[in-house]
Amino acid sequence: MNNSLANTGRLLGAALRALVVLTLLTGVVYPLAVTGVAQAFFHHKANGSEIKADGKVVGSSLIGQQGYDLDYFQPRPANGLGENSVNRQYALILSGATNRSGDNPELIEWVKEAKAQVIRENSVPGYTVRAAQVPADAVTSSGSGLDPHISPRYAALQVHRVAQRNGLSVAQVRKLVDEHTEGRTLGFIGEPRVNVLELNIALRGLVEGS
Repeated sequence: MNNSLANTGRLLGAALRALVVLTLLTGVVYPLAVTGVAQAFFHHKANGSEIKADGKVVGSSLIGQQGYDLDYFQPRPANGLGENSVNRQYALILSGATNRSGDNPELIEWVKEAKAQVIRENSVPGYTVRAAQVPADAVTSSGSGLDPHISPRYAALQVHRVAQRNGLSVAQVRKLVDEHTEGRTLGFIGEPRVNVLELNIALRGLVEGS
């Protein structure tokens, strides 16, 4: 009986020591090591890929914002799963796709309405947008609903409106888009893209400096 109790005590002691050691290793040492490496070598990404303007953090290069007025480039639609009533720049509180099939009547209606709006908003005197010019990303949300990028084609479609509303030449705004167009990752992954927030910050700087 005494031997059995002694063995049980030793097993409990060993289990407790293992719990303490593993807790320290996996709950303290490992997280601190990973955090230290991330801060040392990937500081910008580890802190949310923040974008600053006028010395203040205005967003992240990884998360799309909504609510720009028509003086600025517009992002992809954000037909998500919920809304944030506190910060209207981030209208989504949940990330996700609409999960509607391509022949879903509701989705088809959304696309028709969105295309009509894109044509209406971006047609200005001397430049009329045709339906065939409107790319898919102008009328559909991304899989996450939080895509920070638009295609160069959608950015180009908006150039005339942005130029007119800001008193800039089309050439100036087109050059701005070209400067903020990112190529495929490693030259072959993904598609060329334009970060809307970064482009709009540069646009504001150009307007204020002109």
